[in-house]
Amino acid sequence: MAIRLNGETHHVPRGETVAGLVAALGLKPARVAVERNRAIVPRSLWAATVLAEADELEIVELVGGGDAPAATEDSWTVAGRTFRSRLIVGTGKYRDYAQNAAAVEAAGAEIVTVAVRRVNLTDRSRPRLSDFIPPDRYTYLPNTAGCFTAEEALRTLRLAREAGGWSLVKLEVLADPKTLFPDIVETIRATEILVREGFDVMVYTTDDPVAARRLEAAGAAAIMPLGAPIGSGLGIQNRVNIRLIVEQARVPVLVDAGVGTASDAAIAMELGCDGVLMNTAIAEAKDPVLMARAMRHAVEAGRLAYRAGRMAPRRYADPSSPLAGLI
Repeated sequence: MAIRLNGETHHVPRGETVAGLVAALGLKPARVAVERNRAIVPRSLWAATVLAEADELEIVELVGGGDAPAATEDSWTVAGRTFRSRLIVGTGKYRDYAQNAAAVEAAGAEIVTVAVRRVNLTDRSRPRLSDFIPPDRYTYLPNTAGCFTAEEALRTLRLAREAGGWSLVKLEVLADPKTLFPDIVETIRATEILVREGFDVMVYTTDDPVAARRLEAAGAAAIMPLGAPIGSGLGIQNRVNIRLIVEQARVPVLVDAGVGTASDAAIAMELGCDGVLMNTAIAEAKDPVLMARAMRHAVEAGRLAYRAGRMAPRRYADPSSPLAGLI
């Protein structure tokens, strides 16, 4: 009989179960999620779920879009999980997974963002992200990149949790494909629903302190204001607002999007942010691994500078050596 599997017609024997289909495809059950007619099939029910003619199935996995300790011993905590590295690295735009893995290692990252995409059923021999960046070593942060409605984001993250048990997630609901700015109304609505469903939600938002406050009230586990548009590399465009968000927040604040080079990452940390998330700045550098190392040092230096407390700015010169007693 014919079913629709990941958008294509697929023939299976009558009486086939979800468990039998997953086995026949050679997939690892612990690393995929199955959706049947837009309803997630829990792994515990796979063997009892018999497929029917014209069923529509989606089988998804987490794909790409360093556990070395940071130089400082201070850590940060989100949703009860504690990390030493304050640099979160994406998994898109790299030449291949090997380069991605080398960059993650050089960055000293403990968290990597991952996308939820259909399982490739035509070529199971192709490399997979988890073979290079193993989820038992790094914390996967499933995100909703490419989602333009709350419903799309909710569906994506529900599948992510089913695929690997991840409840710590990154939410972004985009307003339009040109600017990739967040749709704040849809983002708040999705945050409220996800929190009720037991997710710990790190939320991408504008650099608006009011929006950040509303997202925290909605239950966000972390606020992630943009420094500049996604992938632009323009750096932190509104330091005042980022600082205001940091000062008012009772949850971690991480700059997400817009970082272009190491100085941008250092500025974010000097403003008091708990961390920085980046992808394009590393992946599109001429030497991504070297840039990842630079970003790691920038984040660490910025954090140290923030903890040290910078000197007060002055309008006029103030000599370092005393003027009294000159010869």
